Amino acid sequence: MGTHRVVVTGASSGIGAATVRLFRQRGWDVVGVARRADRLADLHAQTGAEVFTADLTRQSDVDALRDYLAASGPVHALVNNAGGAIGLDSVEDSLIEDWSWMFEINVLAVKRVTSAVLPLLRATIRAEGGSADIVTVTSIAGHVAYLGGGGYNAAKFAAHALMEVLRLELNGEPIRVIEVAPGMVQTEEFGLVRFNGDAEKAAAAYAGVPDPLTAEDIAETIVSSVERPAHVNLDLIVIKPVAQAAPTRIARGPLAPTG
Repeated sequence: MGTHRVVVTGASSGIGAATVRLFRQRGWDVVGVARRADRLADLHAQTGAEVFTADLTRQSDVDALRDYLAASGPVHALVNNAGGAIGLDSVEDSLIEDWSWMFEINVLAVKRVTSAVLPLLRATIRAEGGSADIVTVTSIAGHVAYLGGGGYNAAKFAAHALMEVLRLELNGEPIRVIEVAPGMVQTEEFGLVRFNGDAEKAAAAYAGVPDPLTAEDIAETIVSSVERPAHVNLDLIVIKPVAQAAPTRIARGPLAPTG
């Protein structure tokens, strides 16, 4: 069996970049996909990963990605990681433009890329035997609603449903569908995007929280789920820091026994 090849979206920073690095360390060929060509160039220089610049909210870019992948080698796994949140406004007051963006990147982009790459996964299985994987990074926001979640809850609930239906549709094929649903992960950009670049608000979300998850924690979860024996499917992996019992139940300050 030769080296396997995985496609990772949202690869320019955070969980995506960490996932590319870890797959490369484990000997995988990797195609990192993101909008920012400069960040991808740095990732290529650091890891040797292939990179492809694409805006996954544009069908023409996804079509170009599909054609590049088909022409450049087999594909054994897909990691749908691109996503994001904007704002903590109420359903009543939040902007429809923010909801539209969240649905485009968290739901429709996942559908676009999955539709584009699934035939390539099947082609690889037919040519080589074995199995393939589709991993999507959702969020605990796709499983538990919370005040201020609004559009992000709605989008991630939709992404969760998309994965559930896809798993039903692919039953009988050697293709695993894996959902990774992180809780509080402290990365350099998620909070900045959510709060429109307000670094103070972004930092306040993590203030006093002992050991929030890191991008590397999620990358390890993704890679290890794909590297499980082929007959083992980790359908849904919910991963939170110990300090977080639920989206809005978060311990701040040192953890200690109370009884």
